[in-house]
Amino acid sequence: MWAAAESIAPREAARGSADAPRRAGRTPCERTTWALAPCSPPPPHPASQQNGVSVKVVILCGGMGTRLREETEFRPKPMVDVGGRPLLWHIQKTYAAHGYTDFLLCLGYRGFMIKEYFLDYEAMNNDFTIQLGSHHKLDYHGAHTEQDFTVTLAETGLETATGGRLKRVQRYIDDDTFMLTYGDGVADIDVRALVDFHHAHGRIATVTAVNPTSRFGVLDVDDSGRVRSFAEKPLLDGCTSAGFFVFHRRIFDYLTGDDCVLEEEPLARLAREGELVAYRHPGFFFAMDTYREYKLLNDLWDSGRAPWKIWQA
Repeated sequence: MWAAAESIAPREAARGSADAPRRAGRTPCERTTWALAPCSPPPPHPASQQNGVSVKVVILCGGMGTRLREETEFRPKPMVDVGGRPLLWHIQKTYAAHGYTDFLLCLGYRGFMIKEYFLDYEAMNNDFTIQLGSHHKLDYHGAHTEQDFTVTLAETGLETATGGRLKRVQRYIDDDTFMLTYGDGVADIDVRALVDFHHAHGRIATVTAVNPTSRFGVLDVDDSGRVRSFAEKPLLDGCTSAGFFVFHRRIFDYLTGDDCVLEEEPLARLAREGELVAYRHPGFFFAMDTYREYKLLNDLWDSGRAPWKIWQA
């Protein structure tokens, strides 16, 4: 059913209204394509077999974010604020909106800041009364909306590539199915439909595919120089990876050491073996790589028009 192949560029310039190529580990992602199943809407999916309970969500949080140096010189990219909350929080809320609240964070660059964020989460998101001294006591008043979150924070090295980071956290993943995404991209994706699609095709890996948006307006010009049409930042042909992967644990057989780049040999090999399938997401996706994109995401949030805000509170 999914045997016909077509190319998909990994993490390549896919965003709602912005640009800048997406990295694949430490190498330019535009050098790599994967041959995989057609980039087409999924078939009707059955009710989720996992019921939003046991599927762990792995989030890659270890990169240095060098193209967003204005913000990442002093903090990891997933901790850059969008609307007063870290980008990581927005990603977690997207998954939680569909019932997936068990998170595994792969830390690297300034990972201690992410640890501090969660260690201080209760105090920073609740009113509280504290009694000092030898009879120390702390009472929280009220309750935030992340009560059911479970977050495992794992150090995966400063220079470790994406596949290496995933390999390092294998010991924390017990179930056959788990998800993985990058800590710098938001979307209005239906995560439950994504998981159901993955179970329906039965392959090792599912990657979410989107249509990339051109950075520039596109002109259709005839031989005389007359402009026949103009399109402002149109959607381009083809598909690109938005992350939001679903894997069977057999993916670990494709990963090697710390220098293993997930987006290179592992996914390319899966594609060659017919074990990589694309889930087409027709909606919003936006990855934050530059200061311009940081501003655009914050502008969307501040205007009350953030498409990725699919949760109620």
